[in-house]
Amino acid sequence: MRKLGLIAGGGGLPRELADYCEAAGRPYFVVRLKGFADPELAEHPGADIGLGELGKCIKALKAAGCASVCFAGIVARPDFRNLAPDLRGLAALPGAIAAARKGDDGLLRFLLGEFEKEGFAVEGAHEVEQDLALASGPLGRHAPSETHAADIARALEVARAVGRLDIGQAAVVCEGLVLAVEAQEGTDALLRRVAELPSALRGAPDGLRGVLAKAPKPVQETRIDLPTIGLGTVERAARAGLAGIAGETGRLLVLDRAETIARADELGLFIVGIDP
Repeated sequence: MRKLGLIAGGGGLPRELADYCEAAGRPYFVVRLKGFADPELAEHPGADIGLGELGKCIKALKAAGCASVCFAGIVARPDFRNLAPDLRGLAALPGAIAAARKGDDGLLRFLLGEFEKEGFAVEGAHEVEQDLALASGPLGRHAPSETHAADIARALEVARAVGRLDIGQAAVVCEGLVLAVEAQEGTDALLRRVAELPSALRGAPDGLRGVLAKAPKPVQETRIDLPTIGLGTVERAARAGLAGIAGETGRLLVLDRAETIARADELGLFIVGIDP
C-alpha cells in the first residue's frame, strides 16, 4: 500500500480523509497548508507548509516516503504578488500565473503536473475513500417526488452550464425558476443568498420547495476539486426552504455521511444521486 501525501486546505474533507487513512491503516502524511488547514489536522503526522513553498512541500513528502498525493480542501486563489515562494516555487510561478489566466481548472491542472513531474501519482479523494462518492438514487429516507424531477434536471443543467464557463459548481432551482448560481463565494454563501430571497420564490420549513444541485465542471480534472456536501450543506439548504440536494452519481462527495444522512432525514430533505 503506497504512502499517501495529503495536501490539506480548509474545510472538512482533509480531516475526513486523514481519519479514514488512520482507521484503514494506510500510511499517510499531511501537508497542512498555512492559513487554510483545520488546526485539528495537527493531530495527524505531517508538516505546516506555506502556499508558495513548493520545494519544501515536495522535499517533505519525499522524506516521509510518500508515493502519491491527494489534494483536498478549500484553498482561495492566491494573490501571486503577496506569495513568499521558495526557489522551487519561484521557478514554477510564471507557469502558475499563466495557467491561472485560463481559470481555476487551468491552475489546478498545472499544480497536478508539477507533482507528477516529481514522480508522485495523483489520487482523487473519491479514490482514496471510495465510500465518499454519492451512489445512484436516494441516500436517506426521503426521495424526490415526480414534482421535484424537473427542478433536479434544470438545476443540474444550470450547474453544468456555469461549470463549462469555469465559474462554479452549483445552482438552485425552484419550480423551474433559477434562484441562484455559485461563483467564487462557495455553496454556503449561495444558500445564504437563497435564504434571503422573498418567501414567494422559495420554500419554507413547513413547505419545502426547490433543489440545490452540484456537478463538477465539465472541463475540470476530476482527481481534484469534486463538489462536496456535508452536514452544514443540509442545514443551510433547509434554512433556505429547499426540498433536497442532487448530484451526479460518483461525482459528488458526501462528508460525515452518517450524520449528514441522519440530519437530512430529520429535516425532511432528500439527497439523491442522478446518473450523468
